[in-house]
Amino acid sequence: MKYAILIGDGMADYPVHELGARTPLEVARTPHMDRLAREGVGGRVRTVPKGMEPGSDVANLTIMGVDPARFYTGRGPLEAASMGIEVGDDEIAFRCNLVTVADDLMVDYSGGHISSEEGRVLIEFLAEKFAARGVRLYPGVSYRNLMVVPELLLAEGDGALHCVPPHDIAGQPLRPHLPAGRGSRLLKEIMQASYLILSGHPVNKVKIDLGENPANMIWLWGGGKRPVIESFRSIYGILEVIDVPGATGYYDTDYHAKARAAIEALHRMDFALVHVEAPDEASHNGDRSEKVRAIENFDAKIVGPVTEGLRKLGGFRVMVLPDHATPLAKRTHTADPVPFCIYGTGIAADAMPAFSEKAAKKGSLNIEQGWRLLEHLFKV
Repeated sequence: MKYAILIGDGMADYPVHELGARTPLEVARTPHMDRLAREGVGGRVRTVPKGMEPGSDVANLTIMGVDPARFYTGRGPLEAASMGIEVGDDEIAFRCNLVTVADDLMVDYSGGHISSEEGRVLIEFLAEKFAARGVRLYPGVSYRNLMVVPELLLAEGDGALHCVPPHDIAGQPLRPHLPAGRGSRLLKEIMQASYLILSGHPVNKVKIDLGENPANMIWLWGGGKRPVIESFRSIYGILEVIDVPGATGYYDTDYHAKARAAIEALHRMDFALVHVEAPDEASHNGDRSEKVRAIENFDAKIVGPVTEGLRKLGGFRVMVLPDHATPLAKRTHTADPVPFCIYGTGIAADAMPAFSEKAAKKGSLNIEQGWRLLEHLFKV
């Protein structure tokens, strides 16, 4: 049996007045997801446990069958694992965004959606500057990077360390949202120093000349120690991170390349997970048209081809869902339950008529302990 999980990040939403009081999922043309919903089983799942901050880190742990209320320590160490970066037991890993700031405002959480190549130049430049302070910086994809710090350097201060994701404060003042609590002094010093270093960097001078937002500061958040989690590999015997050329994490990501990579992997493995960031990015930008377009691209270029590829391989099951909701009205994540459907071999249809937030209420499953969702995919 072959299995696939297809995640449209942040697809779920609230009804939008400008869309006729419909959600982007209801407006978008999604024949493939609608068919899977009609002919499969589905409903709603709570991917973010009550009381936890809604984010892709927490939600994707849930989808992968891990209870985040027990095992979640922060976004940083999960990013490190995905990048193949070793984090010691006495170290803390932070997500490190390249952002645009001006006049004490968070202008752009993504540094003008900087390219991975430009981002690498800036992060490696900063890594040299900060190496003497005992911190390590690693370039990632676009604006998404990583910083690892010895825990000992974060010993100063009182209270739990609190950091705010930059996408939560777009257009807002920086100062009220800077890190606070134990270890915050070092983080603020590094962030402020990065502004002085990056503002005059040649990469940013070119970006300004081109009319683009410069990536003139790093923003640190999502810090945590390496969690002790029973790995997906040990549970199911599978795990391989595939680097897909053309995957940008934005509107221009190469959907076709991601689908091809998944199908190729399924020829030699029994499980594949495909994640598409574009709907979430559109919500953070408050862009209704791009969100609808991203959902349609996800349906046409990921859900359709991957399902057809699975069908040719024999027995299969596919599960489709957002990891969390990212309402356009809020431009950030929420903990609302999200729609999902499971389709394939041995799955009998229930009453879910289409793939949307409203249609999911007619599905037969309402899963409050979201980490148990995976059991329904693999259930014999």
